[in-house]
Amino acid sequence: MAKTVDSLPDDVETLKAMVLAARVKARNAEAETHAMALEVEKMKFEIARLRHEKYGQSAERGALLEQLELHLAELEETASESEASAQFAAAAAAREKIIVQAFERKRPARRPLPEHLPRERVVHPGPTACPCCGGETLRKIGEDVTETLEVIPRQWKVIQHVREKFSCRSCEKISQTPAPSHPIARGRAGPALLAQLLFSKYGLHLPLNRQSKLYEREGVELDVSTLADWVGACAATLMPLVDAIQAHVFAADRIHADDTPVKVLAKDKCRTARLWTYVRDDRPFGGADPPAALFFYSRDRSGIHPEQHLRAYAGPMQADAYAGFNRLYERSRKPGPIVEVACWAHARRKFFELARLMKAPIAVEAVARIDALFAIERESNGTSPEHRLLVRNERSRPLINELESWLHQQGVKLSPKSETARAIAYSLKRWPAFTRFLDDGRLCMSNNAAEREIRAIAIGRHNWTFAGSDEGGRRAAAIYSLINTAKLNDVDPQAWLAHVLGSIADHPARQIAELLPWNCKPAPRAAAAA
Repeated sequence: MAKTVDSLPDDVETLKAMVLAARVKARNAEAETHAMALEVEKMKFEIARLRHEKYGQSAERGALLEQLELHLAELEETASESEASAQFAAAAAAREKIIVQAFERKRPARRPLPEHLPRERVVHPGPTACPCCGGETLRKIGEDVTETLEVIPRQWKVIQHVREKFSCRSCEKISQTPAPSHPIARGRAGPALLAQLLFSKYGLHLPLNRQSKLYEREGVELDVSTLADWVGACAATLMPLVDAIQAHVFAADRIHADDTPVKVLAKDKCRTARLWTYVRDDRPFGGADPPAALFFYSRDRSGIHPEQHLRAYAGPMQADAYAGFNRLYERSRKPGPIVEVACWAHARRKFFELARLMKAPIAVEAVARIDALFAIERESNGTSPEHRLLVRNERSRPLINELESWLHQQGVKLSPKSETARAIAYSLKRWPAFTRFLDDGRLCMSNNAAEREIRAIAIGRHNWTFAGSDEGGRRAAAIYSLINTAKLNDVDPQAWLAHVLGSIADHPARQIAELLPWNCKPAPRAAAAA
């Protein structure tokens, strides 16, 4: 009888080796399967994120929302047309002594027209004789006033500065009033026109070529090169104000920092540069100093740029986890270390993406726990640092401690390579920076103050697409600093720029701070016109 070929050996050591080899093979297979599962999860998350970016909220704003707004406008137009037709029909029926039920629709609540606008009375003459009896003795007992909002098209004018010359009959010396100062050294543009040019380009994101075409349609031909020359000259004129804003921002007890990419035209293709912002806003803790936003431009995102920007600053800085800031946090830094304060909005965003796209239970609960902390912050916003600190110690600190323990517990249950584990690790790795606000009432939970200022640039990118050069990027940073600072102080940027451009040439250089938005609030246009 023949022996079977696949029979097991009788040697115990050989059997043990075979079993161990089988176990190792099984473990390797299990690890490979687990790695594949993680890769699948990661790929699903990435696909869901990309799909949301393409078809989700941004697309809804760009397409679906516009379609809904168009549809709503058409419905309102149809309703107004139907109402007008019904009113005409009702009026005609009344003349024929026929009762017709007029169409009625619920009118939206109307806001009163702005009180500060000038009023122009157009009086429609009343009857000169009584339509009933023909009597000619009529007495006015009142009037009904219906207001409509109207706009006067922009008017252009040329201002002639006339300087008369006089000759002395005694010595025959000729005297004349000195020529008035102009906003820019060369150019024949007035301060209001220059202010409109700057605000339209950097505040409304309207490129110069579009402005040139707009002015041409209004009967004034201004070449793009001329407008560009004016913008450059204005930037140079206004630079002392930018320097004053910089000194004010970096004198703060704490600042916010952020950056955003911008495209810059290069020889063959656009390259990616950066715009940085540093914001001073003491209003959350009841500070009396005015808010301000400062912008810088750089050719890349190297950490050397914020090191240069912040070379004279030391103190708390609220920012994201950008690695380029790390050298700023070193204890040996001169003039002193910058204290890292992490942004809870960034931590929440990582969990929120998982909760929205993958419906991950841990991420959903993490978002709920962080939202509870933000709710407490909103209640104490604007109060003194001492009051904020008291509220945080009583209400926020216990929630923070519970959140830390819960994150540790959930983290050990997950694979380190999973997206949820990475979101947890992002928070726990920077936990001292995230919890620093508990010990300082001046600090905020988030870096939203800087992100709000960056948002204007992100909106503008859709219009101007790219900057023309590095010098154009630096010029944009300077004007953004002026416009955004004016907005933060509830000052009309265009009116303020017009006032500053009209007076800065004759203003003492040592008193330039008098022209900053919080020290120099121009009168409203309507009041000035009246």
